[in-house]
Amino acid sequence: MKMLFRYGYFDDKKVVIFLLVVFACKFAAAQVNTVTLSNGSIFLIGDKVQLFEDKTGLLTPGNVINASGFTQSTSTVPGLYTLNGTLWIRFTMVNASAVSNFVLNLNYPILDEATLYQFKNGRLINAQTDGFNRAFSKKKYKLQAFVYDLNLLPNDTSTYLLKVNSSVPVSLPLEVGSAGNILHEASKKDIFTALYIGIILSLFLYNIFIYFSVRDRGYIYYVFYILLFGFTQIILQGYGWRWLWPGTPVLNPYSIIIVASLAGLAAIAFARLFLDTRKIFPRLDKVFYLFSLLYVLAIILVIAGKYSVSFRIIDINVSALVLFSFVISILIAKKGNSSGIFFLISWTIFIVAMLIFVLKNAGVFPYTSFTNFVLYIGSSIQAILLSIALANRINIYKKEKENSQAQALKVSQENEQLIREQNVVLEQKVTERTNELRTTNHQLSNTLMELKDAQTQLVDAEKMASLGQLTAGIAHEINNPINFVKSNISPLKLDIKDIFDIVQEYNDLHTVNGDVNAYKIKLQKIEQLQQQLDVEFIKNEITHLIKGIEDGADRTAEIVRGLRTFSRLDESELKIANIHDGIESTIVLIRNNIPFYVQVIKQFNAKGDIECYPGKLNQVFMNIITNGLQAINAKPERSEAEYLTIRTSDIEGDKIEISIKDTGIGMNEEVKHRVFEPFFTTKDVGEGTGLGMAIVFKIIEKHHGKITINSSPGNGAEFILTLPHIQPIT
Repeated sequence: MKMLFRYGYFDDKKVVIFLLVVFACKFAAAQVNTVTLSNGSIFLIGDKVQLFEDKTGLLTPGNVINASGFTQSTSTVPGLYTLNGTLWIRFTMVNASAVSNFVLNLNYPILDEATLYQFKNGRLINAQTDGFNRAFSKKKYKLQAFVYDLNLLPNDTSTYLLKVNSSVPVSLPLEVGSAGNILHEASKKDIFTALYIGIILSLFLYNIFIYFSVRDRGYIYYVFYILLFGFTQIILQGYGWRWLWPGTPVLNPYSIIIVASLAGLAAIAFARLFLDTRKIFPRLDKVFYLFSLLYVLAIILVIAGKYSVSFRIIDINVSALVLFSFVISILIAKKGNSSGIFFLISWTIFIVAMLIFVLKNAGVFPYTSFTNFVLYIGSSIQAILLSIALANRINIYKKEKENSQAQALKVSQENEQLIREQNVVLEQKVTERTNELRTTNHQLSNTLMELKDAQTQLVDAEKMASLGQLTAGIAHEINNPINFVKSNISPLKLDIKDIFDIVQEYNDLHTVNGDVNAYKIKLQKIEQLQQQLDVEFIKNEITHLIKGIEDGADRTAEIVRGLRTFSRLDESELKIANIHDGIESTIVLIRNNIPFYVQVIKQFNAKGDIECYPGKLNQVFMNIITNGLQAINAKPERSEAEYLTIRTSDIEGDKIEISIKDTGIGMNEEVKHRVFEPFFTTKDVGEGTGLGMAIVFKIIEKHHGKITINSSPGNGAEFILTLPHIQPIT
């Protein structure tokens, strides 16, 4: 030092400034926690670092190293949900071991960029940059995690700054250890990830094979869900960046949002179908559309470059969807639904796994191999349980199908026996009629009358048979509102009893006979009873219950009106009737036979009033609509766009045109030419008499109308009825 002064290297001012700088550096360094490296074992240093958020994002390492705005971290895995600017992490390390190949492992591979600066004696000596937005091929350590050399020799000390820029919530699992141990731990994670991928692919291949065997849509939604969900896990762990597009880091943010959104959409489609929420909870089912819309919005935003916003939408949407699915599965499981029970168990396991993972990041649970891979474990168990649930569902369907086939076989055998008996009787009658014709000609008129009677009876029998098919549906339709009314009566009785109890207490006030104290005690008792019974709640519940009874009664009345409009069997005279009323009443009566995937579209453009036999035209509508629904149901592969359209319009010649069009299997030319022949049917034995369309033709002919068919195989069928508004005088 004396030599420095002697040769003029320092003057008095420079000496003072130099000493102040040295003192400031030493004071700043003293405020930083020191991490001592005693061996090559891996350990977390999150609670030994200091954090500083630069909201401007303009500070340099030289500005930050001695800054006073740092705060001490108290968590083993520090985190920041929203980062506005740049996050700086400061820590000091002392190498008290004989090992020199220590590295820092930041095992959170979706950060945009993270740079480690090394300072020694207040001077920057090294900088290493890594990040999700950099090409994987440029990394020194071929791991998806960010690994930095600490360059710390034995008995050496350095202060480090870690600069983090991120568009997503920040989590900082900072591990320190020897390079060998870090690489060994990473290889264990690779093995576990490979096992997870193997499980997901095995479930995918197994269930896609089952789908092609049973053609159940639930399987196709399930395989897409597990495949996309597994892919999402792989991308979030950085393996997509590492294995699939190492030279194209620009795909990283797009892949996270798009694949996660598609996985969410597949999960929603599977949950709705598997839990049958559209039927069990139709109102709650509509909430799924909101979640789907948010996923689509996230995809649109990330394509528009709003990665941070779309990531937070996905984050919030996933949490809300998981909670909503959990709640709705509880409600369905309470109904004894086996699908709901399986779904609840699998979803519970997955939620527990998510909680463990989140609490691990919050520092509640230790940072171990189990807590690191708990999402792999939870999602694998969930996928396996859902696969088992789907298999159980198929077994239920198979049992129901076997019972249905047994019942159909029994009915078929009974019909065959009936046909044989009828054939014997018919042969006897034909022989008798032939002998009678040979013996006398004057009995010809009587025979013709008998044939006409037989024809009438067949028509009536066909209509009654159709009505018989409707009986189960009508009973089901009426039973639902009646049960609803019945279920409301018991709680209504209890509420009325509570009201009567309160009224009785008021009546008992007359027994006090002027005793003021007794009167006050009685009033207090009445007030306590009112609070206990919650009078306001009782009033609301009574209103709700009466409204439910009223709705059930209205629904029953609607069905009865439809049945009365439809079954006008005794109307043998022409009268003016509204054709639309007949169509509406027919749809009401067969509503229970309309599958959920078939949409009935009504386009009533005509005036509707015509001169006709209303009951007979109702039979025409029922036969054609029923055949259309059966044709749609007979398709080997159905879509969600199946429909049956009924259109009316007034045309020239004072006529009305009625079109009934379906999206069924259609008809070839041979069937089109023979469809109106008596006893001709394309159905299996016992499923049809072959009289329905013949009766339709006779009824239209009786109304001086015509019927035409537009159809081809695979393109559905359209029946066009043309009827005069006023029947001609004959």
